[in-house]
Amino acid sequence: MVKICALLWISFACLGPCTAQTPGAARMDQYLHLLEGKRIAVFANQTSLVGQTHLVDTLLKKGLTVVRIFSPEHGFRGNADAGEAVNGGRDSATGLEVVSLYGNHLKPTRADLTDIDVLVFDIQDVGVRWYTYISSLQYYLEAAMENGKPLILLDRPNPNGFYVDGPVLDPAYASFVGMQPIPAVYGMTLAEYAGYLIGERRISLVPARGFHLYVVPCLGYTHHSRYQLPVRPSPNLPDMQSVYLYTSLCFFEGTPVSVGRGTDKPFQCYGNPLFPRDGYAFTPHSLPGAKNPPQKDKTCYGEDLSRARIEPRIQLRWLLEAYHQYPAKDSFFTPFFTKLAGGPTLATQIRSGLSEKEIRRSWEPALQAFRAIRAKYLLYPD
Repeated sequence: MVKICALLWISFACLGPCTAQTPGAARMDQYLHLLEGKRIAVFANQTSLVGQTHLVDTLLKKGLTVVRIFSPEHGFRGNADAGEAVNGGRDSATGLEVVSLYGNHLKPTRADLTDIDVLVFDIQDVGVRWYTYISSLQYYLEAAMENGKPLILLDRPNPNGFYVDGPVLDPAYASFVGMQPIPAVYGMTLAEYAGYLIGERRISLVPARGFHLYVVPCLGYTHHSRYQLPVRPSPNLPDMQSVYLYTSLCFFEGTPVSVGRGTDKPFQCYGNPLFPRDGYAFTPHSLPGAKNPPQKDKTCYGEDLSRARIEPRIQLRWLLEAYHQYPAKDSFFTPFFTKLAGGPTLATQIRSGLSEKEIRRSWEPALQAFRAIRAKYLLYPD
């Protein structure tokens, strides 16, 4: 380790010279020596690649001892629906035990870690508060701290890391789709977020002896970068347009509005059967990764955003227009919308007829406060 963070228990591999964007997992010279002779558990999914090869396969080919795989929402192979229960078992390719950390089992137990010497975390995040991989990171980090296990975090670029925006979560409404008082778009990589969790004491634990967080940063990444994901991070984010629009359209998941799950344009369109019929029409059907999509087999009318211009901020105009068009306004917002928005304020503002400009203005004091906190934990130029 060549750089020691001011935070206790965290050290960083060398950032190195600026070069092409390289995820931490590909910088094997920075962490393989920490794995040699150790029994390893890896938190991973289909995004955990070293070049074109999965990290687990890469470690096994190096002769290292991978004992157990932990997997997030959507499963180890990344093909389960959002919110779908994912069972553990054995990975068909490697024969390794897979333990799902989703559903009723969110955190590794002491029994899960008894035969483990070191933990590895390598997942591609998308930089949005309700994308549950950051919640999984917190629980994984807590388990390492509680059980006195070293944790190697292999950082990856944040494809939405070039801005900070949205309502900041009210801690009274914390859930697995939002555990911390951060904006909807928080502009941090997973390593930076881990620094925030520890540095701001968002994890109220005294680590057991043996815990250490070792971060392998990306190379060539800045918070101005537009990182192109090499593989879809989850079934309904198939390309960069969907990843960028996800920050704005996911609010619809707490309403009767379809965001195109079950079509060839998930998170690139929105609509509802009750909207005016002169709009863009699509019909969701059962598909792999969207077995029971909202408005299944019903023709929806709305807007095609597959070629919409991407701006570095959350777009509220689509949500406001959908609310205006929906006839049964009393049933437009579901309890899940409150979880996504991080509290009831946004729904109240929309019901009250506030404009996008007025809503955005109300966010600014909390956003300014968060930006000041965020700045303390950035590893990459902002």
